Amino acid sequence: MADLTKNTNIDEPLVKVEHLKEYFPVRSGFKKLTLKAVDDVSFTVGRGETLGLVGESGCGKTTVGRTLLQLYKPTDGKVFFDGEEITQKNINQMRKRMQMVFQDPYSSLNPRMTVEDIIGEPLDVHKLYSNRKERREKILDLMKLVGLNAEHATRYAHEFSGGQRQRIGIARALAVNPDFIVCDEPVSALDVSIQAQVVNMFEELQDKLGVAYLFIAHDLLVVRHISDRIAVMYLGKIVEIADSDELCDSPVHPYSQSLLSAVPIPDPKVTRARKRIVLEGDVPSPLNMPSGCAFRTRCKYATEQCAKECPTLTDRGNGHMVACFNK
Repeated sequence: MADLTKNTNIDEPLVKVEHLKEYFPVRSGFKKLTLKAVDDVSFTVGRGETLGLVGESGCGKTTVGRTLLQLYKPTDGKVFFDGEEITQKNINQMRKRMQMVFQDPYSSLNPRMTVEDIIGEPLDVHKLYSNRKERREKILDLMKLVGLNAEHATRYAHEFSGGQRQRIGIARALAVNPDFIVCDEPVSALDVSIQAQVVNMFEELQDKLGVAYLFIAHDLLVVRHISDRIAVMYLGKIVEIADSDELCDSPVHPYSQSLLSAVPIPDPKVTRARKRIVLEGDVPSPLNMPSGCAFRTRCKYATEQCAKECPTLTDRGNGHMVACFNK
């Protein structure tokens, strides 16, 4: 079970991200350009909390998760875990408490390894067992925890369905008894019926183990179901953060309003009554960002101030943070 008392100050957030930036050099012809995948992002994740991260494809959601775990070296900014700053020097120790579940269960598992060896690899790396019998027992306990049978241990990843493969990936992440897991669109590659099973399993694991999640996804209905708070990203920046229900019921930022207006509701009366907010124009290229607010080229509320300055997140009450001058 995750130890929630490792830091003496329980009121402190488990994960604290300050002004995180991740820029990639890109060559276009003879020009060297900079792609700002993540540009000045800040947020916190509490102990045992789920923070949902949503936005369009290419907005930088996955890059945030990977940079947070130092899979990409940050261009700038700081990430604190349990009060300690994460650096290249201490990341190996931190990985015992921070893990990741990847998006594609078909490519994130080694096809040459059995399920037992896939789940046992983190145990091997961090030397978390004293003998082979203990290793086997831990692996079988992890498999049972995620709904896999003991006889699956000697099989290979290609013998399983997508949902079962994702369960193997989740068991691998849980092997080191982490306090925090980055879930990078863990259900987007699965059938809808299987998605519900996996999402419910994430919730059950959180209740049992007290683990915190950064849950990255496209599907706002899934994110609302599992998240305590939701952060909305647009072109490398977070434009709104709020309590899950509050953001879905009363979005403030024009981009959040547009996203939520597209969420299907299984009630024909409500669907007919509400108005779909369709954004005009195309998403700007991250290689050629507009000045000021990145969203202003598609925003009907944009003013001259939006072209000159980039709005910062401001608290509108109850921790509802919005980056907009005119809303």
